[in-house]
Amino acid sequence: MAADHPGRGRPGKPTVKGSSSAAAGWIVGLVTVVVVGGCIGIGVLNGDSGDTTVPAPAADERADTVPILAQAATSQGICYGWRLESYYGSVVSVGSNLGDGVAVVDNPACPRWVEVAAEVRYTSESSESSDSATVDVTGSTDIDRADLYAVENGLQRFGLDDDAFVDDPGWAVCRAAVALPLLVAEAGLAEPAAAPTAAPGAPVAPLPDAGSDFWRDRWGWLLAAAGLLLVTALLFTVGFVQRSRQRTRTPAGRTRGKA
Repeated sequence: MAADHPGRGRPGKPTVKGSSSAAAGWIVGLVTVVVVGGCIGIGVLNGDSGDTTVPAPAADERADTVPILAQAATSQGICYGWRLESYYGSVVSVGSNLGDGVAVVDNPACPRWVEVAAEVRYTSESSESSDSATVDVTGSTDIDRADLYAVENGLQRFGLDDDAFVDDPGWAVCRAAVALPLLVAEAGLAEPAAAPTAAPGAPVAPLPDAGSDFWRDRWGWLLAAAGLLLVTALLFTVGFVQRSRQRTRTPAGRTRGKA
């Protein structure tokens, strides 16, 4: 019987050891690539998980803004509105004196209008760009652009700059809409809006007499003065008694000395 040679297969039978090792190496490499790639992908997704959604004004903010704009529109004859958009042009919130969700642009009910429009851009945490906002005041064609620019610049007097719109865009756009009637009047585009007047009601009863302010404002000084008077009276009494005793003892001593 012929002896087997080391490192060589039996004559007539193929060698499979090398091919098995190569297949195992490919499997290990493939698993390594999948695991490493999955870890990198998870890290990238987590790094870009920052929320870039622009929040809309709260329901109570919109509900409070509409009646203020409605009163100003009735008084000045100009419609007022707001528009909040994200960076890619999607409308986040729109409203006016006609109601929440009703725009003034191209609205037949508003031949003369002014609107504050804000576009806010939020970037992800992994982005090198900063959050930003763009604020613009637009109006109907009969209003000069220079006047609208003056109204737009006036928003900064109320603290409504770009940073305010980035920090809280919903509150800022409603606050800017409420400021429009005043700024429009300052620009000479309309008369100042009429101030709200309270309806006449029952006469208010007078407040009860609160008493004299003399005691309420000076009670500390009066209390200190009373204390000083009591101490003075006590010292005077003690001194008077001691003086009387000394006068009583002195004649008796002199009489005994003469005797």
